[in-house]
Amino acid sequence: MSVWGKIAGIAAGYAIGGVPGALVGGLAGHFALDRVNDRQIIFTIAMISLAAKMTRADGDVSPIEVQAVQDMMRVPEAELKNMERVFRLAQEDVAGFDAYAKQVAEIYADSPQVLEDVLDVLFYIAYADGVLHPAEQQFLEIVADIFKINVSDFKRIQARHDGSVVDPYAVLGVGRHAEDDTVKRAWLNAVRDNHPDQLQARGMPLEMMHIATARMASINEAWENIREERGL
Repeated sequence: MSVWGKIAGIAAGYAIGGVPGALVGGLAGHFALDRVNDRQIIFTIAMISLAAKMTRADGDVSPIEVQAVQDMMRVPEAELKNMERVFRLAQEDVAGFDAYAKQVAEIYADSPQVLEDVLDVLFYIAYADGVLHPAEQQFLEIVADIFKINVSDFKRIQARHDGSVVDPYAVLGVGRHAEDDTVKRAWLNAVRDNHPDQLQARGMPLEMMHIATARMASINEAWENIREERGL
């Protein structure tokens, strides 16, 4: 059985059993965080569940956002029904999105970088239709607070996605007047933390590595712009 088949099958069991709000925590309980494949399954569950909740944040489920989730996950055609099954279960669950976010935060309490990865992908989905609605902004701010992601890191992550923010310093999370060595160190740390091998080890599925590629491009572009500006 495929990964999607396993996830959908267990999710269906929880739906039939009537366990509200247990999708993330319940499914994660079937897997272990010390195996790469299992970490990828848990990461996928977390992403779909929170993405499903976010698509309802502004009151309307945008077909563009739903398509963005499918595109983000690079779900094979044969597995779309399984993905949609999990997506709908999370959407229809009576538990609020904060309950889901708290479950994800608990699962990854010792892996704050993974929580940043989750928030980053949620931004990717939120900006899919070209507009970040106020309700989505609020959703993301609350999720970040639950994840214990501070305001400066929140802005750094958002800057990668917001086309109206033309500030390479924001992308790297440093001040405009930071020393050259500080800026370079921030760039090197960002490159290291967002290398595809690191992301895969943290649980990001191979199907989502195209997001990592876009993220690295944004980070390197920011560094090149700063280098050119400062003549480094």
